[in-house]
Amino acid sequence: MVSGGGGGRVGGGMRIVRLANFVAPRSGGLRTALRELGAGYAAAGHEVTLVVPGPERREEHTAQGRVITVPGVPVPFTGGYRVILARRSLRRLLAELEPDRLEVSDRTTLRWTGAWARRHGIRTVMVSHESLAGLLDLAGPLRAPSRWAADRLNRATAASYDTVVCTTEWAAAEFRRLHVRNLVRVPLGVDLAHFTPGRYDPTLRAELGAGDGPLLVQCSRLSPEKHPDRSVRVLGELRRRGVPAVLAVAGDGPMRRSLEARAAGLPARFLGYVADRDLLARLLASADVVIAPGPVETFGLAALEALAGGTPVVVNRASALPEVVGEAGVASSDDPAAYADAVQRLLAVPEHERRSRARAQAERFGWPAAVTGFLQAHDLLPEGAGGRGWTR
Repeated sequence: MVSGGGGGRVGGGMRIVRLANFVAPRSGGLRTALRELGAGYAAAGHEVTLVVPGPERREEHTAQGRVITVPGVPVPFTGGYRVILARRSLRRLLAELEPDRLEVSDRTTLRWTGAWARRHGIRTVMVSHESLAGLLDLAGPLRAPSRWAADRLNRATAASYDTVVCTTEWAAAEFRRLHVRNLVRVPLGVDLAHFTPGRYDPTLRAELGAGDGPLLVQCSRLSPEKHPDRSVRVLGELRRRGVPAVLAVAGDGPMRRSLEARAAGLPARFLGYVADRDLLARLLASADVVIAPGPVETFGLAALEALAGGTPVVVNRASALPEVVGEAGVASSDDPAAYADAVQRLLAVPEHERRSRARAQAERFGWPAAVTGFLQAHDLLPEGAGGRGWTR
């Protein structure tokens, strides 16, 4: 028996069931967003369940609510991502969970759940965590066919859900082009209490070999769509110019070995996936500049965490990150020399000024406002109660 979408529960809370694919134990931004939003929903009095893929079935109760891992199929060449493909068992699980609201963070393999929810009178939200047009463009030079394919899939997505949520105007553009009417924009947030300039750690800088030179940091998954080789190329270019920079790369993925080979002879440290949030906060706050070269980033939580730690960010101007970092960073063309120019431009700004500017930009993005905006997208708050940045 599946519940309808508006009855509510004892105490006024709703059952919010959330589905996500492409979540791995070493996922970065998506896992963070799921955790923070789920914890916010739970704190607001809702009964929250997150369903994600994994190697086997398991269940745990956390601050973000109940987390159910179901068997997922490994995605080749992604370094650990899995997807839920077993529709019959997922339908059974959804029927058991009896959601009042369904939130889906995968517009491809899980899009069918929108139609399932509609048949059962359950209100739905799809969260667009990627630019489909951008990802298809990366696959090859045939821009017109990829745009046509993205438009067709995006129309189907918008028709399958009651509300489509995008986190930046850049991400929303591919839906706005189609005049999608059920689109809202809700920025994500950052943990401003955990990621702070006070985490600056001169001992960590020394351990990474920074000395008197600038410390560059890249924090991302080491996979092709992130363009992680750019930071190594930038390091080489800066060293060629006589800048005694060093690089620390936080993250793992299928490109790690090739990147380590490319960095041979350069002062680059590959830290792997940094699971320790305290260490990550110290690393980001201790850097002089963070590099975020991904061309199809729709928000960039790692970049925002760097800003919260007082560190400016060089971003790819083709991505959504220029609207996130604002005046606290520099948007660069996708070229090592241009990135190096951007790094030097930031280093030329007095340290106190660039760090205070970075922190001030991050303070525009708190998780409480993001949670409020997402709850409004679920029609669980009055429209006037939307968080900062909530727009149709």
